[in-house]
Amino acid sequence: MSSDLMSAMGAAATGLRAQTVRIRISAENLANADATATTPGGDPYRRKAPVFRTYYDREIGADTVRVTGAREDTSQFRLKYDPSHPGADDNGYVKLSNVSSLIEMADLREAQRAYEANLNVIESSRAMMLGVVSLLKA
Repeated sequence: MSSDLMSAMGAAATGLRAQTVRIRISAENLANADATATTPGGDPYRRKAPVFRTYYDREIGADTVRVTGAREDTSQFRLKYDPSHPGADDNGYVKLSNVSSLIEMADLREAQRAYEANLNVIESSRAMMLGVVSLLKA
């Protein structure tokens, strides 16, 4: 039983680390949501998304997750007509970042809930282990 609880805690710990990276990437996206091109016809900040990979960890005996990097979102940039902007192209359009604040807030909320769920697994496993120890003492 103890090894099962340790496996659960180990797997949840990798989930905590993965969600932390996911939150950091979403925060970076939100910070750059209003970015524009700085050179005529140039590209502004491009939204990033974490890439997760699951793997079996033999040491803890459980499937775990890790972030292997971040990929750029290839969706189109929004365009805004502003011929006076230094980043405007020959037609007077400025490229705006492809970050949607609404999507990023939803991703942040989902990552927060996943983080909390992993934290609950660790706390519950710890409480069960302490319960077993107190039973063995009696």
